[in-house]
Amino acid sequence: MPIFHSLTLMLLAVAVAFAAAITAFASPLKIFPLQRAFPLDEPVELSELRARDSVRHARILLNRGGRQSSIGGVVNFPVQGSSDPFLVGSKTTMLYFTKVKLGSPPTEFNVQIDTGSDILWVTCGSCSNCPRSSGLGIELHFFDAPGSLTASSLTCSDPICSSAFQTTAAQCSENNNQCGYSFRYGDGSGTSGYYMSDTFYFDAVLGVSLVANSSAPIVFGCSTYQSGDLTKSDKAVDGIFGFGRGKLSVVSQLSSRGITPPVFSHCLKGDGSGGGVFVLGEILVPGMVYSPLVPSQSHYNLNLLSISVNGEMLPIDAVAFETSNTRGTIVDTGTTLTYLVKEAYDPFLSAISSSVSQLVTPIMSNGEQCYLVSTSINNMFPPVSLNFAGGASMMLRPQDYLFHYGFYDGASMWCIGFSQALEEQNILGDLVLKDKVFVYDLARQRIGWAEYDCSMSVNVSVTSGKDIVNSGQPCLMISRKDMLLKLFSSVLLALLLCTFFTLT
Repeated sequence: MPIFHSLTLMLLAVAVAFAAAITAFASPLKIFPLQRAFPLDEPVELSELRARDSVRHARILLNRGGRQSSIGGVVNFPVQGSSDPFLVGSKTTMLYFTKVKLGSPPTEFNVQIDTGSDILWVTCGSCSNCPRSSGLGIELHFFDAPGSLTASSLTCSDPICSSAFQTTAAQCSENNNQCGYSFRYGDGSGTSGYYMSDTFYFDAVLGVSLVANSSAPIVFGCSTYQSGDLTKSDKAVDGIFGFGRGKLSVVSQLSSRGITPPVFSHCLKGDGSGGGVFVLGEILVPGMVYSPLVPSQSHYNLNLLSISVNGEMLPIDAVAFETSNTRGTIVDTGTTLTYLVKEAYDPFLSAISSSVSQLVTPIMSNGEQCYLVSTSINNMFPPVSLNFAGGASMMLRPQDYLFHYGFYDGASMWCIGFSQALEEQNILGDLVLKDKVFVYDLARQRIGWAEYDCSMSVNVSVTSGKDIVNSGQPCLMISRKDMLLKLFSSVLLALLLCTFFTLT
């Protein structure tokens, strides 16, 4: 075989391998900033926060019961909002929200991030009693189903409408054959509407420098009626972005078609500026520990085994950590505080108070257990450890279970941010989720976490990518380790094949 011919074949093979590797590494990326939902100058009583969370928990209890090529990358949502409940201006508002785009032409919607529910729903243009303005300083948008060139409503005969994984009441109208839904919440509020299928937009990153618009059809709810607190405009947004375990959640819909990996992550900033990032993909952080998800549960349940204060395990009745249809420990970004059942809360509060009895002045403020502190809480209050199955412990600093509640007689007043659960569920809210990377690995059925400064850039495990920066938001740094390894392997294989053909 002539040398020139051999070299030509070699170069052609290398080029094909390189192109194939780069094409295989295409990955969709989208930054959705999580925005602050509350003004910084609006303090609120803990009693109001508990009232807000009780509404949230009623929702949790009530909810127990397209064509697209495979891209296989990540979608990234920058987050706005705050984990500080004393900045919340209303007991019924959420803490974090982000933006999504739906329809053709695309319309942008501000939606609440919620790992405790499944469905993405936005307000329909036909809703007559939905808020028309928001006290958050954002412009509300309404989904215009007739105006979207790619929108279609689900019929009553659609498998999604009658499937066993339906998480809300399916209601079919004989007049228009539309598959409807209805959410009714424990506070008397609710929303109803019908299911739509339309285009969901994100950015595809091809190789290391090319960014292209990409999209995929998804099923979501179009709200035509809202009641109760959902009709109030002071903290109104356009809808809720559910990241629950159900098959109608966006993460389930996209990952089942190979568009995104079956994993998502978040990093919620705990300082006054709030915000953070939410990624359909895996954020890479050193020191990540994992605990297995409890199977056959509607929410993200973990097996909490014990609680330690200052290294000493608390004497807690085992019933506090039992898991059943009505008991267990839930990870929920929609909850503000953290809640422990009475069997765990009483020993926890007693241990904290006893450990600082000689260092601080205890004080009751509006029925809440608080402490007057003259110096840094890190020098006085003990570390706390939540210990889970799989040998994973969640280490809590004092600021992870205390809230700064202002000043009294010249001293700084800090209050316990854990509360006694009204139901039989332990619920880990944003108080303990902040300042950590959380990874929900659905393929391996586990949740991982590690401490992290969420104002910093994050590394995301994909095969290719480009660094993307949003003003005021963390930078998404894409790991290229897998890309380089696979690219090297492909090129090496091509060279070996060409060498073989040359010699023969």
